[in-house]
Parts: sequence; structure tokens; C-alpha cells
Amino acid sequence: MPPMKPTEQRLTPKGAATRSRIVEGAAAQIRAGGAAASTLDDIRARTSTSKSQIFHYFPGGKEELLLAVAAREAELVLEDQEPHLSDLGSWEAWQDWRDAVLRRYEQQGVTCPLGVLMTELGRTTPAAQVLTGRLIDQWQAALRRGVRRMQDCGEMDAGLDADRTAAALLAAVQGGVAILMSTGRVTHLEAALDTTLGLLRATAPGAGLRQE
Repeated sequence: MPPMKPTEQRLTPKGAATRSRIVEGAAAQIRAGGAAASTLDDIRARTSTSKSQIFHYFPGGKEELLLAVAAREAELVLEDQEPHLSDLGSWEAWQDWRDAVLRRYEQQGVTCPLGVLMTELGRTTPAAQVLTGRLIDQWQAALRRGVRRMQDCGEMDAGLDADRTAAALLAAVQGGVAILMSTGRVTHLEAALDTTLGLLRATAPGAGLRQE
């Protein structure tokens, strides 16, 4: 996630709790009313904070607060895949991860809070690009570690490039999510995950013997 600003680093435990409460409240407000329609007054009322408190923790105003909410939403993308994402050492674990991903996006539906926030912030702004890039890098790294664990135990083809395989898995997820957000249908995400994992399993050493 983006590095802490000096104001974050100086916070007392009570201050950190207040800042976190504002971020969580702002996230709830944005989920309910959208990023563009949510004003600082709406967020202040929901979080029972004063305007001076909002600007104390977020001197840059709404844009800085939206970026903090986006960072929290990015963390939730990965947290919602746990403990499976950190334990991809068997095909059962990969299936559990697949189920967790489908469940998350089925529950989310066509509205992606992180996507809405990034659109509001501007996807090409440096801060938004850093945030998105770090999320993708962390997600891909976790998948890469899982691929290597499977290669080490002989359950995936050792000749695969683990990083490119992780990138392909992540692209499969994001492609399916993009279609879900456009159509409301989760079937493409399900097909992308099942086909990709099925191909990886079929090319593993001894896969043909196991199928027989």
C-alpha cells in the first residue's frame, strides 16, 4: 500500500483509531451513495467527526481521504482471499482459493468500490497508479509463491515460468471481474478460473496417469 504520510507516522494510538474510523465510515458512505455523490459533510455526519478533525487527518481534503479509502479497499481485496491465498500448496488449497474469489465477487456484484474510487481519483494520477500497481504486485507475488510451492512438490510443471503463470492467473481473474461488472454475470470469471487451473493441473507431471 502507499507509504504513510508524515501525519500518519506521528499519530497516537487514539489518533490512529480516529483516522481508521473516518476511513471505515467514508468507505461505508461511498458504498451506499457512490464516491462522486459523497461529500465531506456526509462523511463527517456518518463518522461523528468535525470538519477540523477531517482536515487534521486528511489535510488534502476529499481526494486524500478517497485515496485512503481506496488503499483500505485494496487491502480487503487480498484479505478476503485469506487464508487460502497464503496457503496455495495443494490442489485442495487452490480450489479453496478459487471458491473464495468467486464468493467475493458474487457478493460484490456489479459495483466495485475500489474501481469506483479509482475512477473518481483518476486512474492515471501518480497516486492512483502506485496504489493499483502495489495491489497487483502483492497479489501476483502471492500467486507466484503458490505456483512455486506446487512445482517444488511435483504438482505443477517445473518448466513453467512461475511469475508469468501467476500473471496469467491474475489476468484471468481481472478479465472475469470486468465482464461481471459489465453484465452482472459471474459465469465468465468462473470459467476463466476453472479453465486456467484445469490446464495447470493437466500439464503437471503424472497428470495423465492420475486421470487413468
